Amino acid sequence: MILEIQTMFSFFRKKSPPEPAKSAPTAANKASASTPAAVPAPEAPARQGWLDRLKNGLRKTGSNIATVFTGTRIDDELYEELETALLMADTGVKATEHLLQDLKRRVKEAKATEPAQVKGLLAEAIADLLRVLQKPLEIGAHHPTVIMVAGVNGAGKTTSIGKLTKHLADGGQSVLLAAADTFRAAAREQLAVWADRNTVEIVSQEGGDPAAVSFDAVTAGRARGRDVVLVDTAGRLPTQLHLMEELKKIKRVVQKAEATAPHEVLLVIDGNTGQNALAQVKAFDDTLGLTGLIVTKLDGTAKGGVLCAIAREKPIPVYFIGVGEKLEDLETFDASEFAQALLS
Repeated sequence: MILEIQTMFSFFRKKSPPEPAKSAPTAANKASASTPAAVPAPEAPARQGWLDRLKNGLRKTGSNIATVFTGTRIDDELYEELETALLMADTGVKATEHLLQDLKRRVKEAKATEPAQVKGLLAEAIADLLRVLQKPLEIGAHHPTVIMVAGVNGAGKTTSIGKLTKHLADGGQSVLLAAADTFRAAAREQLAVWADRNTVEIVSQEGGDPAAVSFDAVTAGRARGRDVVLVDTAGRLPTQLHLMEELKKIKRVVQKAEATAPHEVLLVIDGNTGQNALAQVKAFDDTLGLTGLIVTKLDGTAKGGVLCAIAREKPIPVYFIGVGEKLEDLETFDASEFAQALLS
């Protein structure tokens, strides 16, 4: 079994505090940087542009809910219509019941008299519900930090890895990619393209065992002093039990290469799939023990409420959400921003 290593140019290095005089970072400086660092949020102008894209992406979901507040009275009919709209947005029964109860309490406490006021209170209730999902991805406690990424075919897993690589590189992290999706030849080629775009290294193996590729990548990442190793696994449905067992094997083998790894196990889910996305979260968590989610394809969906269902039934942190195919179309999740965009 011959390991093929495609080496791209890599200019990433860890950022160090400003010094009085310019000097090259020493090995001791780098070794001392052990404090975990959250992946930084972009600056205000870039964030505003992202929020505009998010609002546009959630327009279908928001417009369906917003029609409820066009009347002139706050009555049982308004709450019944809102219940229907939330369920249609795939918020789920449990989350919908929670939101309605919370909203009625807020309306009473605020002594609201106009439906428009209720809309604002609903945004606050959704933000509070989603806040349990808001957590930054932290890098730096382990060298390298090994991130295993799973997801069903078509969810945007490999593309999300490419976008995540850019995020990490923008934060000063050096990244090594592992093309462990050996089942699909096009997946290796696709990941190689993302590696080229981000000027990072990739470890791949034609027709080899995905667990072996993962092992080699983690070993190489440690030897080369990389900050992060991103492992791309083969897409599969949670009902494909033999493939789910393969994921367990990859995780076990990664642990042999690095005892504490994988440090993060992420699942990429398609926001368009609604309640099916929640089912995937539950199934993959049972198999792997998920630590975080990446929610993709929120642009143009009428099912944006699925994050409320996840928050209520399986509150695994949402590290990133995506609304497009460009590198910059993946951003950190913020509960208040999402709630405002959902009802804008």
